[in-house]
Amino acid sequence: MSLQFRALTGPDLTAALDDLAALRIRVFRDWPYLYDGDHAYERRYMESYRDNDRAILVAAFDGDRLVGAATGTPMADHADDFAAAFEGQDHALGDIFYCAESVLLPEFRGQGAGHTFFDLREAHARKLGHRYSAFCGVVRPDDHPLRPAGYRPLDPFWRKRGYEPLPGAVAWFTWKDVDQPNTTRHPLQFWIKDL
Repeated sequence: MSLQFRALTGPDLTAALDDLAALRIRVFRDWPYLYDGDHAYERRYMESYRDNDRAILVAAFDGDRLVGAATGTPMADHADDFAAAFEGQDHALGDIFYCAESVLLPEFRGQGAGHTFFDLREAHARKLGHRYSAFCGVVRPDDHPLRPAGYRPLDPFWRKRGYEPLPGAVAWFTWKDVDQPNTTRHPLQFWIKDL
């Protein structure tokens, strides 16, 4: 299988948002997110990219089908969500580019998409003048009953890319897990690197 990658902005990004929403629901259903997706929420979430001329969507295509994607925007565009996580930190939100989701269907993993997703978002961040690139990953206990046997965390990959956890920078988000009747709060640890 050969993937083609395109960095989408503006109207091209907007045209891909419905496919991205479906992809997020499918991929984030798996460990470690365990997200019981909601199309109404996804539509609201996608609005943060729709009219943002500083946003980027790195799209991975198999032919004409979107099979993977990674998004990013300046962290300041998410100030309401992340300001508390960065209180007391030495990094101003205006200096940080936020690499949001990276989602890829399982059958296309292991072909270098993760590196391409970061390469193109980091290049976009540099072009916009940001000093740092950051993302956050959900934190789950090692003994969680839905943790797959043989699961390998992505920490070594992220460290190889130059990212390190930012101590004390934890965001909290609420969603419904696939095995729960109601929504619950989840911690997401920020990782950061100098650009």
